[in-house]
Amino acid sequence: MDKSRLEIKVGLFVLFGLVLLAIVTIQFSKGTSLFRGTYELRLHAVNVGGIKERAGVLLAGVQVGSVSQVKLAEDGKSVLIRLRIYNDFKIYHDARFVIEQAGFLGDQYVSVIPTTNSLPLLQNGDEVPCQEPFNLQEVARSTAGFIQRIDETAKKLDASVTDLRRVVLNEQVLTNFAVAIGNTRTFSEQALTTVNNINALVATNTGQVNQAVSNAVFFSQELTRLADSANSLLATNGAEVSVAVGNIKSSTETLKQLMADVQSGKGLAGTLLQNDQLATNFQAIAGNLSVTTSNLNRFGLWGILWSHKPTAASTNSDRLNIPHNITR
Repeated sequence: MDKSRLEIKVGLFVLFGLVLLAIVTIQFSKGTSLFRGTYELRLHAVNVGGIKERAGVLLAGVQVGSVSQVKLAEDGKSVLIRLRIYNDFKIYHDARFVIEQAGFLGDQYVSVIPTTNSLPLLQNGDEVPCQEPFNLQEVARSTAGFIQRIDETAKKLDASVTDLRRVVLNEQVLTNFAVAIGNTRTFSEQALTTVNNINALVATNTGQVNQAVSNAVFFSQELTRLADSANSLLATNGAEVSVAVGNIKSSTETLKQLMADVQSGKGLAGTLLQNDQLATNFQAIAGNLSVTTSNLNRFGLWGILWSHKPTAASTNSDRLNIPHNITR
């Protein structure tokens, strides 16, 4: 009996030691305490990644509590995370809750990020949203899709380059482009030669150019002086010019009146034009004068006078050798 009783005592001592060791381990590993007052906060997140119970809650890098429970919400679309926050730490309602990870493969924890710390404070049982953690697999899937789209884009770009080479960069186009470049070069050389020739012409004829410019300036000055003289002449003789213009106007009116009288048969000229007998006589006189001048041209004045001896019966027309049909 003594031996079995000793074994029971040893077993109880070992069990007590293990429990004490577990409590000490929890105390130093997670920072929680069974004898420290806490209050509860409830977080709602779409995805919590791999966060587990007893994960730490850090406020600005300082552990202020731990995760007490992780379970699905009643709607089945989100996850409910219960936090036990020490009463010593107050969290404001505008703080952000984010699930983060310690290192690349470290444990996950809930990070509390303060902002403006405006009142009120979060109380026991308050529900706050939580930002889901960085999902490496989701990023990998998105990256795979992005890489696939890049591959498709690269294929399209390669096809476009092929079409460009086939349509634009073919032999004929490149030949035409080379010819165009050669023509452009030739044209530029000719243009440079022309410019050089113009420069040489200007350099060798600077005196003549200057003389021409001087002459143009002198001509413009003389033209200006002539215009000033004309203006002065008109200014000083404006009355005489006005009188002369009036006289010309009066003469024009008189001439118009005279022509009107002639057309209407008034005056000597009008009577001659309107009287048929006078017109006929005037035509006969003109004919006689024409014959007389013709005879003068053929025989001369003395030939007409002395070619026939004058007789008593001769008339003036016989001595002048003028035909008898000439009206005197």
